[in-house]
Formats: sequence, C-alpha cells, structure tokens
Amino acid sequence: MDLQELSDRQEIGDLITSVTLAIDTMSFADLRLLFTNDAILDYSSAGGPTGDCDVVVPWLERTLGGFDRFQHVIGQIAIYLLGDNAQVTAYYTSPRVRLDADGIERVREVGGYHHHDLIRTGEGWRSRTMVDDRVWSRNS
Repeated sequence: MDLQELSDRQEIGDLITSVTLAIDTMSFADLRLLFTNDAILDYSSAGGPTGDCDVVVPWLERTLGGFDRFQHVIGQIAIYLLGDNAQVTAYYTSPRVRLDADGIERVREVGGYHHHDLIRTGEGWRSRTMVDDRVWSRNS
C-alpha cells in the first residue's frame, strides 16, 4: 500500500466511526455532514424508511428516543477502494437499553452490516448511500 491508500483507509474508518457516533449521541446535524447532499439511507431491513436525511433522521430520533441508552459497536470494516470511490461494509452490533417501571434494564440488541458507497469530495470522504442490513436481533 502507498501512503495515499493508507490515508484513505484511515479517513474511511474515521467516517464510519463518525456516522455511528453521530447517531449514538443524536447529533443529527453532524450526521448530515457525513453524507452527500443527495445521499440515500436505507433502513428498510429494520422496519424503517429509505430516503434522504430529511426522511431518515426523524425516524432515527423516534426509534432511538424510546431507549434510555444505546450504542453502536463497529467490528471489521471491509474497504474496496476504486480511485475516488469506495465500497465499504462495516459489521456492527447495537445494544439498546430501556428501563422498565421497576428500574430493571431490558436490553434489545441488533446486529448486521452497514454498506456504504463512498465518494471523495473536497471536504473528504462522504457516503452517497448507506444500507443498514440487519441480520439478527434479540431481547433480554
């Protein structure tokens, strides 16, 4: 690998982390900056919408607002660089905690892949599409 490829891979890994951090902290203004203006996000495998940030962000706010705590954990990240474009698949798990009336934690955990189609822009790498490919879920 040359220095440009190493740099691209680091920047892409940082982008993937930034996407989940923005979601987990409900910093949706920051989330929008990580996508191109015409980006499409697909949460259909999770029962959510497919559309631009204006369509998906309200759904994320409602869905995650039902939990007291939540977190994404990113595992392996497969990066296929194609010049100024990249195809990325990031493995994830996401535990979500809701306290019941007795203060007992109820955990719902989901896992799968986030598939991104990225493009290099003047501001750095940005996602043109993100598909949340939910593979499994479980409840405590």
